[in-house]
Parts: sequence; C-alpha cells; structure tokens
Amino acid sequence: MPRLKSQAAKDSLLRRVRKQRLKYITVLPSLVTILNGVCGFAAIVLAGRGEYAKSGYLMLVAMGADVLDGRLARMSHSTSSFGGQLDSLCDVISFGIAPAFLMFRILEHELALAEMEFLERFIWLAAGVYISCSAIRLARFNVENEEDESAHMSFIGLPTPAAAGVIVSLVIFHEEILTKLLASGSSAYPVCRGVIMYSLPFLVLGVAVLMVSRIRYPHILNQYIKGKKPLDHFIRVVFLIAIIVWSRQVAFVLIFCGFALSGFSKWFYYKVLKKRVVAPDEQPAFAAAGPAEVSDEDAEV
Repeated sequence: MPRLKSQAAKDSLLRRVRKQRLKYITVLPSLVTILNGVCGFAAIVLAGRGEYAKSGYLMLVAMGADVLDGRLARMSHSTSSFGGQLDSLCDVISFGIAPAFLMFRILEHELALAEMEFLERFIWLAAGVYISCSAIRLARFNVENEEDESAHMSFIGLPTPAAAGVIVSLVIFHEEILTKLLASGSSAYPVCRGVIMYSLPFLVLGVAVLMVSRIRYPHILNQYIKGKKPLDHFIRVVFLIAIIVWSRQVAFVLIFCGFALSGFSKWFYYKVLKKRVVAPDEQPAFAAAGPAEVSDEDAEV
C-alpha cells in the first residue's frame, strides 16, 4: 500500500511538470534578446584582448537589442514570462558582468594594479558590488514589472543599460578622445586620464547604488518621444542629435551620465533641499495645544 501511494505521488508530480512545460515562444523577439546576450559575451572577450572601445560599442549594440526585443513583443502582443526571464538573463551578461569586467581590465592596464594592492582590492569590490546590484535590480524588476505598455512610463531605480552606459561612455571617451590628445602632445591628457581612471571605481559604486534605489527615472521613449509631445521635447531631441553628429563620444557621456544624475538630482532636490523647517508663525493651530491634545490622525499628517 505505501508503494501505491508513492507511485500515485510520482504520477501526480509528473502531471504537474508536464503542465508547466513551455510549448510555444515568439521567435523574433527571442532572437533579438539572444543577440543582446551574445553581444555582451563578445564585449567580454574583446575587453579581455584589450580592445576596450570595441567592447563598449558592442554593449551599445546590446542596448539597442534590449530596447528592440521588448518593443517587438509588445507590438505583436506576445509578451510572456519566458521573454522577461530570458531578457533579464541576457541583461546580466551585457549590462552586469561585461561593464564590470571592462572597468576592471582597463584599470588593470592603465594603473598597473599589481603594484597597488589596496587599489586592486577596492576595484574588485566595486566590480563585485556592481554585478550584485545589477542582478538584484533585474530580479526586482521581474517581480514588480507589469506587461501593460501604459505602465511603462518610468523605472524604479536606475535601469541596468543606463548604468552600463555610464561606464561604457567614459571608456569610449578615454580610448578615442584622449588618445587623440596624447597623439597631439596636449598637456591636458594626463589630467583627463587621471580624473577618469581614478573616478571610475567610485562611479561604478554610485550607479550600483542607484540601480537598487527607489529613485524614479523616466522612460525616455514613452515620456518624451512616443506620441504627441510639446515642442520643447522636439528641440531637445534635435539638440542631442546635433551633439551626436558633432562628437558621438561626448554625446554618450552627456546622455548616460546626465540621465543617471537627473533622477538623483530630482530626488535630492525634493527630498532634501525642498524640505524646510516651518516658521513659528506658520505652525498649525493644533501645535499650540500640546502633544496630549493631538489625535493620532493629526499626528500622521
């Protein structure tokens, strides 16, 4: 009899597993998502070979794929839990591991970390914290995300592609703009190089904290580009395009670093600077009555 119960339990378990098997997926959005992960892996390989700028550009391609796959899934009304999980796994590679490895490799090359043990440990710590926070950010997004397009007007915490963009933009700027300064013999090269290289680990820690924070960041496409918008939005887009045409390296730094700072600056302004002490003549009437005469409801207000 115990054997029959055991067999019945096994059959019940097998039936539940069969019901949970994935039978259908949307091919095109999934292929674009896989492209995101492949670009992230290729970026890691190139960073290991010392081709830092090419590694950064591949992460930018991964960002484009990350935007496109979700857009394709929503346009075809084929969003699914499988697509969301696959997207997050690829994002961990492209915007978690790849930027952290790129940061470590370029600092190892530029600063000779073998001779500075304390600095090397700090950079290891920054990379580890960044990867951990990106994974936490993506897991939290999967739990809290809503598939409805109208709900995607803002993000809670800095999105992982934007965090990776801060690192990537500075690396590309260093490799392409500062290299020209070095070739021209400009005295500005050592200063700019030192500022970028020594500030990079702190920036990595900063964007890692922003990723897991509750600071709200706007969805650029849905809030400023999609649909009918005021004229000033159009002027800003034209201005950004002009900067990209003039110098894409400078534009990347301004776009990604500016976006990361925008949410933090707004939060800091409203939560810290705008909070002021109420003047004595502006105190509410119940304040003069003393704590004993203030109800619980008034205290909560």
